[in-house]
Amino acid sequence: MAAPGSLAIVDTRCANLASVVFAFGRLGVQPLVTADPAELRAAERVLLPGVGTAGAAMRELERLGLPQVLRSLRQPVLGICLGMQLLTRESEESAQGGQNQRCLGVVDAATRRMEADGLSLPHMGWNRLEVGRPSPLLAGLDGAYVYYVHGYAVPPGPATLAQTTYGQPFSAVLAQGNFYGAQFHPERSGPAGARLLRNFLELEAGRC
Repeated sequence: MAAPGSLAIVDTRCANLASVVFAFGRLGVQPLVTADPAELRAAERVLLPGVGTAGAAMRELERLGLPQVLRSLRQPVLGICLGMQLLTRESEESAQGGQNQRCLGVVDAATRRMEADGLSLPHMGWNRLEVGRPSPLLAGLDGAYVYYVHGYAVPPGPATLAQTTYGQPFSAVLAQGNFYGAQFHPERSGPAGARLLRNFLELEAGRC
C-alpha cells in the first residue's frame, strides 16, 4: 500500500518508466511504480506517463482495469507527453472507422494531429514555454525551454495554462480540477523539467 505523502507512477506497460523514476530520484523522491488501484488511490500524488500511441495506451489501461480508477482520483494527477493526451476526451491518433480514440475525458479538450505550417513532424527538440495562466505548477517556468517529441497535440483552449508555438500554437501544459498535463518530457528537459516535477511534488491538494 502506498504510504501517505507518496508518489505513484502508473505502470502503463507502454512508457519509459526508468527515466521518469530516475528524474524523481534526482529530486530525492523514490516513487512507487504500480498498476494496483488501491495503491493509486492511496498515493498523495499520481503521475501518468506515456510513450507510443493513444490506442495502445488506452487498451493497456483498459486491460488493467484502470480508466475508471484514474477518473475517480481526487489527489493531484500529472500526465506527461502521451499521458497528457490520455487525459483529454479523445484523440485523432489511433482513430478507426471515422471515430477518434476515446480517452479518459477528465480534461475537456481533444487531441489533434499537429498542423505545423510546413515544419517537419513529429515535433522533436527544444522549444519555449509561454505561460498564459499563473499556476503553482508553472512557478519559475515562463520562457523556459523544454524538450518535445510528438506529432499530436491539444489546441489552446480553456484548460491551457501554457502554450508553445511550432508552426502553430499548441497546449504545452493543461489543468482542469486536480488533473494536470505537460506535453513535453520533463525527465528530458534539464533544470526546467526538474522544476516542473518539483512544483508538482509541492502542489497542495486543497489548491487543485
